[in-house]
Amino acid sequence: MIKCKALTNFDEKEGLSMSVPFITVEGPIGVGKTSLSKAIADTYGFHLLKEIVDENPFLGKFYEDIEEWSFQTEMFFLCNRYKQLSDVKSLIIQNQTPVVADYHIFKNLIFAKRTLPASEYKKYESIYDILTSDMPRPNMVIYLHASLDTLMNRIKMRGREFEKLITREYMDQLSKDYHEFIQHFKVKHPDIPVIELDGDKIDFVQNDEDLQQVLNIVNTSLKEYK
Repeated sequence: MIKCKALTNFDEKEGLSMSVPFITVEGPIGVGKTSLSKAIADTYGFHLLKEIVDENPFLGKFYEDIEEWSFQTEMFFLCNRYKQLSDVKSLIIQNQTPVVADYHIFKNLIFAKRTLPASEYKKYESIYDILTSDMPRPNMVIYLHASLDTLMNRIKMRGREFEKLITREYMDQLSKDYHEFIQHFKVKHPDIPVIELDGDKIDFVQNDEDLQQVLNIVNTSLKEYK
């Protein structure tokens, strides 16, 4: 059973501000983060950073027994995302290469806060703070959200074996956690534009007009870097 705890009082580190576009796309499982990130990368010639998911050896066990395997699962994700972002930091700073990522490392706090006992979360948060203190900070966040039915249908359609264990209750709570965290993020980082897109109203995967609409919104926010 997933614990229902308040997710307030996050204190994610500031990180390094970037002088070239660094976009992160975020939202609940199955909302279309990778599809949109790839479309942005293809359109603007950005480097595409995709998070490691299938390679996590604990993920299947996590959905079978969340309380037992949450710490191992989240530590694997944190270490891999840290390594990816370390590589991207060099790419952005040294080569001035624009990057779009299909995740923001703050998602670690969302999942860990929800599933870890308080004692383990405190340890986890300490490690997170150390690893992310000098990570590149995005200068644009695209937040995708959708109804529970839409998310569950998309998860079913892509057919990942370990995702068959995801319950509606888990997804419903995760969506609420994301919404709460994004509102906190906007208050804490008023200088970072957050583009919110409703996946029930915009289908950028199947509808080219919807995709172009999203790209136009992104392009408007990118103009200051041109």
